[in-house]
Amino acid sequence: MMTNRGRKHQRELALEPEVLLEKTGVHRTVAVLKEGQTIFSQGDSPDSVFYLQKGKVKLAVTSKGGKEATIGLLGPGSFLGEESITGTQLRLATATTLTRTTVLKIERKEMIRVLHEEPSFSELFVSYLLARNVRIQADLVDQLFNSSEKRLARALLLLAQFGKDGAPEKVIPKISQESLAAMIGTTRSRVSFFMNRFRKLGFIQYNGGLSVHSSLLNIVLHD
Repeated sequence: MMTNRGRKHQRELALEPEVLLEKTGVHRTVAVLKEGQTIFSQGDSPDSVFYLQKGKVKLAVTSKGGKEATIGLLGPGSFLGEESITGTQLRLATATTLTRTTVLKIERKEMIRVLHEEPSFSELFVSYLLARNVRIQADLVDQLFNSSEKRLARALLLLAQFGKDGAPEKVIPKISQESLAAMIGTTRSRVSFFMNRFRKLGFIQYNGGLSVHSSLLNIVLHD
């Protein structure tokens, strides 16, 4: 039987991270960024963790030869820059906003302090990292084994936040076909071809923005 203390703990875990951050009194700064702005760059010194309140962010790595690969698409409720608390000397990726974005910036020392002092927040953060690890594995499988059509469908569904808690965003923020091509590792012409196909099948619509229908899952699930 769950005790009152246990119920309280469960309620705390159900809170949004920013609510727990408010309760802990952790010092943080709020930044509102425009589309296309860089939050941090690959090779920067990792001195802080960020929490994404609003908007969408792309994580990408660039090779020595200048080739860029997208390794993550993050939406509200995501942490980024968590490598700053692991002792890593340099940022491993570049974080760029895909839309107007609001982030909380938490200095490394403050983040470590609150993780040590606040069990509820610490457990929530660890749960997030575990879920993120599963997501990274799924992204890797997607890149290695799925067709560019499936990768595009999955990217659109992720941008619309299908599968996350709460209602999905039926209309996703404006994003260029060049950006989508870079995310899934194909050409703009292929993206254009598949987007037209998705539209004809009724999976997406253009109506003051890009509207994604749940039926697009058929592309991802189809063998």
